[in-house]
Amino acid sequence: MLADELASDKGTGMTTQRTFSQEDKEYEALYAGRASFDGMTPGEVLIPWDIGEPQRAVVDLARAGGFSGKVLDVGCGLGENAILLAGQGHEVTGVDGSPSAIGQAAKRAEARGVRVRFLTSDATELDGVGSDFDTVLDSGLYHCLNDEQRLAYAAALHRVCRPGATLHLFCFAESVPSGTPIVEEALISEANLHANLGRHWEIQDIAEAVFATSFTRELLAKLGTAGAPDTGTRPGPEAIQVDEHGRVLTPMSYVRARRR
Repeated sequence: MLADELASDKGTGMTTQRTFSQEDKEYEALYAGRASFDGMTPGEVLIPWDIGEPQRAVVDLARAGGFSGKVLDVGCGLGENAILLAGQGHEVTGVDGSPSAIGQAAKRAEARGVRVRFLTSDATELDGVGSDFDTVLDSGLYHCLNDEQRLAYAAALHRVCRPGATLHLFCFAESVPSGTPIVEEALISEANLHANLGRHWEIQDIAEAVFATSFTRELLAKLGTAGAPDTGTRPGPEAIQVDEHGRVLTPMSYVRARRR
């Protein structure tokens, strides 16, 4: 849910200005290389959530024994987290709505000698993904949906998981600084999580976490963009943090829930 303008030719040769919002998603175009952020060099591709490796929060969760049985990585993107888990011996199905993302994820898994079942499917329906999953990973999908879709998503996950299954969900926290290119509507409150998940999933814990992005302070300055204006309800740009590689860190909420 990025507020940056997007230049997309959509195969017409024309450049139009687009934004990442709940009403205007261009994820397939981005994964397919048909779109880029306004202000970037022509042909330069940036996928902000792809850091070329699993998120550290997911690595730590795996080390702590958070995954067991059949694992569903929903909204898997380019597959880094799914590949990590499969490499640790888990039976993993990775699902994404972008065919281009799924194709690239499969190539990454093959190159690393890891077997993952990658499928294209709508997360609000999850048709054809199978059933009886023991563990679900949502690494930044929930905040890409609107509330109607979140309700359908929670129900779809419930349908494909066994009773007592565990859901590990990471979503944008309300503490995301205004200087990052993330719109206000994508910041998720605890009330929102309970309202949309509660019928099908018992939330057991909500904790703070961080995800790395492929943004740097320099790149943000080059793009010259930010998310929603600072309304005083979220930290300002001075709160932006980076990791040891200079990658901008995004505050996340980590939700652990149990299937009812």
